[in-house]
Amino acid sequence: MSAEIDLLLDRRRLKRHLIAWRVVAVLALAAAVLLAIGRSGIAVWPGEGPHVAVLSVNGIITDDPARDAAVERLAQEPAVKALVVAIDSPGGSVAGGEALHDAIARVAATKPVVAVMGPVAASAGYMIAVPAARIFARQGTLTGSIGVLLQAGEISGLLKKLGVTPETVVSGPLKDQPSLTAPISPAGRAVLQGIVDNLYGQFVAMVAAGWHMSVDAVKALADGRPYTGQQALKLGLIDAIGGMGSARAWLASAKGVPESLPERPVARPGLGWPSLGSVFGGLLKIFLSQRVNLDGAWALWQPAEQLR
Repeated sequence: MSAEIDLLLDRRRLKRHLIAWRVVAVLALAAAVLLAIGRSGIAVWPGEGPHVAVLSVNGIITDDPARDAAVERLAQEPAVKALVVAIDSPGGSVAGGEALHDAIARVAATKPVVAVMGPVAASAGYMIAVPAARIFARQGTLTGSIGVLLQAGEISGLLKKLGVTPETVVSGPLKDQPSLTAPISPAGRAVLQGIVDNLYGQFVAMVAAGWHMSVDAVKALADGRPYTGQQALKLGLIDAIGGMGSARAWLASAKGVPESLPERPVARPGLGWPSLGSVFGGLLKIFLSQRVNLDGAWALWQPAEQLR
């Protein structure tokens, strides 16, 4: 009889251990899911208390509808008392920068928005800071570089050396501009320059509207060159030197948003540089196709180009 009792007690102990491990496993899974949702920023936490939302924009800016939708929803969230846009980006695609700029502008229409520039906030990285009511940067921040570029490879010289003669049949003289296998024609160059100029005009208009400056005043600063934070402050491209602490202090003094409020991430921090795959994919489409990839127009700071 005692052996049966011992066996029963052992089985109960094993059952309790099994239940405990199952509870731990469920809690771990729930924590992982909540962490993933929090980092994705696809939705603001339902029912959470008043807080300051922090949108971290790192690396190359590309088109990201989920990110833009998450940002736009902040405008309707009563718990979000302000938005801080923390930027460390050399820029990105014109379309991606424009979409994020517009999403931030919709939040700025209803809530205080400040931008905090890190080491680099250039080109489209500067574009997305424009809707903010206040822009902070470090003295050594590289910003500005207001402009647009469109690049395409051309290997006709190499093909000639290899004895390869490409043949292209097109529906019109501008269909293959730019081309991987032939130089850009004068007419094609004029068309592409028109596209770049139009996109550049849109960029300048965003800056002029955001900073209440004349278009001519912006163009005088928008020749593509980058500026340090110290230079940008003197030129009126940023408001003050500082970081996150300065931004929170300004929100408290100017907008009544207490510094004691917690901060909550609303974007995917740290996912900027992996999106380089999207950049290379876009370039590959240009190189391997006989058409203009309009989202191949970039508002991107290129240090190597600047140092020539």
